[in-house]
Amino acid sequence: MVDAGERRIDWAARSMPVLEAIGAGFAGDRPFAGLRVAACLHVTAETAVLMGALKAGGADIALAASNPLSTQDDVAAALSEYGIAVHARAGVDKATYYRHIHQALDVGPHLVLDDGCDLVNILHTERVELLDGVMGGCEETTTGIIRLRQMASEGALRFPMVAVNDTRTKRMFDNRYGTGQSTLDGIMRATNVLLAGRTVVVAGFGFCGRGVAERAKGLGARVVVTEIDPVKALDALLQGYEVRPMSGAAEIGDVFITVTGNRDVIRAEHLAAMKDGAILANAGHFDVEIDVRALEQMARDVRFGVRPNTDEYVLEDGRRLLMLAEGRLVNLTAAEGHPAAVMDMSFSAQALAVAWLARESAVLPPGVYDVPADIDAEVALLKLAATGIAIDALTADQEDYLHSWRLGS
Repeated sequence: MVDAGERRIDWAARSMPVLEAIGAGFAGDRPFAGLRVAACLHVTAETAVLMGALKAGGADIALAASNPLSTQDDVAAALSEYGIAVHARAGVDKATYYRHIHQALDVGPHLVLDDGCDLVNILHTERVELLDGVMGGCEETTTGIIRLRQMASEGALRFPMVAVNDTRTKRMFDNRYGTGQSTLDGIMRATNVLLAGRTVVVAGFGFCGRGVAERAKGLGARVVVTEIDPVKALDALLQGYEVRPMSGAAEIGDVFITVTGNRDVIRAEHLAAMKDGAILANAGHFDVEIDVRALEQMARDVRFGVRPNTDEYVLEDGRRLLMLAEGRLVNLTAAEGHPAAVMDMSFSAQALAVAWLARESAVLPPGVYDVPADIDAEVALLKLAATGIAIDALTADQEDYLHSWRLGS
């Protein structure tokens, strides 16, 4: 299993030149020497490349999974051989999932990396004795940042957290292109459905929803968008998508994809209106966007595993609804998550942000911080350079023009 994990990690690293270069720099600078890191992330090959970069910088790392269905066991085995304490196994139950997070926290972290805010939440509710030792951390997801900002607004957050998800390189590329491709990849692997000619309902038109809608449209689907934000709904309309409330979309959809970061986006009344054979998939972080419990109560029979990662719920009237990945992240359960080339940028921003925190945390009060703009720009420039692309630079006259209010037409 270790050999298989190493091959998978090596394959991912080929498409992650920026993070590899950052790791090489860390090996020389050792920004994390003497520091302990607790991470709660998807245990995938791409994450392994990030862990390698931090370890090269001197970090002592303990890693737990942020989703029990996304763990690649061969990667976990390989990471353990690299000297990283991995507490993760594919398919564990909820109790074991949280036990693994506690085991990662047992390292007594100085820095934390989170994906969904479960680790940070446990630190603030069940492991408060460790809080004084934490310098700061990073959060990777929209869902996690929503939770962190609420903690900060209530004065509950005890250390600085960097919102990696809110960088331009993360939102524009990871969220949009990564989520768009990997979500449809997961749906097609799980069902072998032909999307051309089907009606795909995308709930949420943030960067993730935008990417899903674009990829579905590109495959020939009729795309319907549901939204609660009037500006995003108008954006979807002007981009050529049909916009409806979920109550109207439920009647016409063939495939439903939730990407909102909120709960109960698809509820019992929507499930009751869906056509026979409708496919339900979630690409939001937690398994709360589709009301799976309501579906279980409505079904007279459940046929688990009609295909890998596909369960069929038979309703009282004989209609069949297909739930993918138990309502969890379909792109990381039924597929392999985002392509490594996309994660190269997200994890590079995260690696540089953690190094920044290690330097600056002493002067940062508790709160949620943006990744410094120069880090975001550095990641983009490094990615362009790695692909052989050059861009223009401002001339001295252009710099003067942008910084002067006296020059006009």
